[in-house]
Amino acid sequence: MNAYSRGIKGLDTRSLVNFLVKTFLIGGAAGLLMSFVTKAEDYARFLSPFDLWEIFGLLIFFTGLGLTFSVISMTGFFAYLFINRLALGLFKSFWPTVQVLVIAFVIFDLVYFPYIETEGINIFWFILMAAALLAYGCLVAWKKAKETKRSAFIPTLFFMVVLTTIEWVPGLQVQGTDYAWLMIAPLLACNTYQILTLHRINERVAAKKAKQKAEKEAANKKNAKGSKKQSKKVVQAETK
Repeated sequence: MNAYSRGIKGLDTRSLVNFLVKTFLIGGAAGLLMSFVTKAEDYARFLSPFDLWEIFGLLIFFTGLGLTFSVISMTGFFAYLFINRLALGLFKSFWPTVQVLVIAFVIFDLVYFPYIETEGINIFWFILMAAALLAYGCLVAWKKAKETKRSAFIPTLFFMVVLTTIEWVPGLQVQGTDYAWLMIAPLLACNTYQILTLHRINERVAAKKAKQKAEKEAANKKNAKGSKKQSKKVVQAETK
């Protein structure tokens, strides 16, 4: 059984809602923090003279933007859980190889297509962007494999590179780089949280259910033992 086979089926309602809410809030926080970097001039314009309502409006806007991107991230994550199960049935043992080929193709596209669509930007920056995403994906995949199984490395890398790139496409199509950065920060934050947290929650829920089952069996044995003693006393009383 691989690290993704259980998916969200093992989660109870409370754990699932908590998982979704935390992902949602992480996206909002990441979007807001990135706005301080990419849109610093917008904040500065309302600091002198100080305009509280305008600054508050910017905070709400960029937080909402991050929350929106977190929804995209959650959609991609659950879509991947479905795709992974489907592909395992179709490709079987060849699925890891297929994932590696798709990763290589996406990394190439992430360099080539943005480069030919823009003018005056050295290809080095696009190579650096793709390499950074690949390196970060490898780091997350290594962490996932360390906490679960070695076989989880390639699926995690596939999710962090391929699914993140697909989710990032709208941001890459916008003129300028501000919204590309505003989008990638929440996507990476949410995708990282989801991929590294799901198996931990599943393990906690499974341990909780196992504990409850053991306690129930112990209680049943205790009750059965008590009933047996009571029946024995009744039989002894009747014989007298």
